[in-house]
Amino acid sequence: MLMRLKTDFRLSIITLLGASALLGITPFAVMRFLRGEVFAGLIDTTILLTVFGSMCYAWITGNTRHSGIVLAVVACFGAVVVAAVVGEVGLFWLYPCLVTSFFLVVPRIAIFLNLASIGAMMAMGDVFQSGVQMWTFTATALVVSATSFAFAQRTEHQRERLEQLATMDPLTGVKNRRAMDEALNLAAAHAERTELPYALVMLDIDHFKKINDEYGHGVGDGVLVDLAALIQQSTRRSDQLFRYGGEEFVILLSGVDGSGLTAVMNNLQHALRNRMRHPGGAISASFGVAVYKPGESVDSWLERADRALYEAKETGRDRIVFAEAISTAPAANGDLPAGSTGLVG
Repeated sequence: MLMRLKTDFRLSIITLLGASALLGITPFAVMRFLRGEVFAGLIDTTILLTVFGSMCYAWITGNTRHSGIVLAVVACFGAVVVAAVVGEVGLFWLYPCLVTSFFLVVPRIAIFLNLASIGAMMAMGDVFQSGVQMWTFTATALVVSATSFAFAQRTEHQRERLEQLATMDPLTGVKNRRAMDEALNLAAAHAERTELPYALVMLDIDHFKKINDEYGHGVGDGVLVDLAALIQQSTRRSDQLFRYGGEEFVILLSGVDGSGLTAVMNNLQHALRNRMRHPGGAISASFGVAVYKPGESVDSWLERADRALYEAKETGRDRIVFAEAISTAPAANGDLPAGSTGLVG
């Protein structure tokens, strides 16, 4: 529970708003019922139940976008209705709503809601004691909205930056293992729903330690950066590249299997052989490929690709091995181009 609040900013705001509504609105609702102000009490109760219901919906479904919109609308216009019913004292309820709207919905919706709420308050002239009070309220409400917008934008920018740092490899600029775990889980779930084929490719640069030992880690780092760039240039935008660790990378390919997958892998291997260089000469890599099997776990999927990569390394390197055919295909095929197994995924 606490972990979800730490990692989901909008959910934390929704939860805070729900708790604040429970603690802040409940006493007023009870008081108004006791004083015979039934209509005002019903309004408070409706706002309270809507806020609490939206909070529960966000927790259960994880859909904070829809919950945020509902809460922002109910909070802003609920404050307007309360002011219309109870008078001047209801004006103060709008200020917290103007602040939280920027954290619940996208800026353009929040701006619209805030301006509409302020305009609705101004239209109810009898809520204010004088014109001076009305314009003072309007000015302060606009200042609160402007500062909330600036703060929310700054917070969102920092959150996106931190999220990027947490999921990107700092050297190559591609996604890291943490991002890979999430992507593979999503891919497996999508494959189960749609039966769309997904292929997992693990690749390892051959003799990378030798490059580091002979030419230094600076050259080795350059090789990793160049390899990541080459893979991204040689694959589709829908495909995803991750740095698994050290000189190992993982590619997630969607919508390809069989002969199509074999062609993709041969093209990638060809591009690497012809375009990757270091001071000592050409660079090669070994590939292990596994197509997702319905019902299998992500760990099993990764393990099969890893076994295929191990087979490629053990049988001569600079090879492509498909996990689906390791046990049935020969270790090498003399009539095939060097580096290819001829195995079909």
